[in-house]
Amino acid sequence: MVTVVVKAEKVIDKIIVIDNISDINHIKNVFRKNVGDSIRVVDGQYEYYCTIQKINTKEITLIIDKKNEDKVFEEIEIDAGISLLKNEKMDLTIQKLTELGINRILPIAAKRSVVKLEKKKDKWKTIVNETLKQCQGIYPTEILEISKIVELDFSSYDLIVVPYECEEEMYLKYLFKKLDMKPKKILYIIGPEGGFEKDEIEFLKTKNANIVSLGKRILRAETAAIVTGGILINEFQ
Repeated sequence: MVTVVVKAEKVIDKIIVIDNISDINHIKNVFRKNVGDSIRVVDGQYEYYCTIQKINTKEITLIIDKKNEDKVFEEIEIDAGISLLKNEKMDLTIQKLTELGINRILPIAAKRSVVKLEKKKDKWKTIVNETLKQCQGIYPTEILEISKIVELDFSSYDLIVVPYECEEEMYLKYLFKKLDMKPKKILYIIGPEGGFEKDEIEFLKTKNANIVSLGKRILRAETAAIVTGGILINEFQ
């Protein structure tokens, strides 16, 4: 079924108005939908199964037939701190973490980050929205502004995980066994393509971060981000 992502203010009572030209073009010309056809809409909180009431070149009016809450997200939130990667690698990471259902992505300017950006890219939001349509999700992964490691709000998390290629003893499965209660909010942090510097790891330890190994092989940063996210979601959600 065709899925469209809209802002919550576009949903008024039983009516949804789609006025994004790109979405209108896809509905009319790519999927060839017309009055009476069904469309799925998500607004970041709910999903709506709708019927097209009116359609023209400037807007499409939908009538809501059914409204559902997001059943995927449970009580646990999982955020990912991702050190800035080269364009295509960062794009892939954002796409896959959105598919997995990561709540937020915190782009990090680490010391060895090759890419130097001051603000998040508009393209990243587009990737999230397009991925949300594909994976049939409801809640879009939020991408925060780029920050340095020292600027992260560690105090809001009750479990912080940092995969590190130099760690040889602590694996995720051992960490899970040590936990005496189920965490409510988790942050995992992935280093840049050159890895974290030692002083960054030492700083993270002062913030109660658990430094872990993902195995004997050295994984690419984007692979480590996806693998760690998948393991945490499988373990806690």
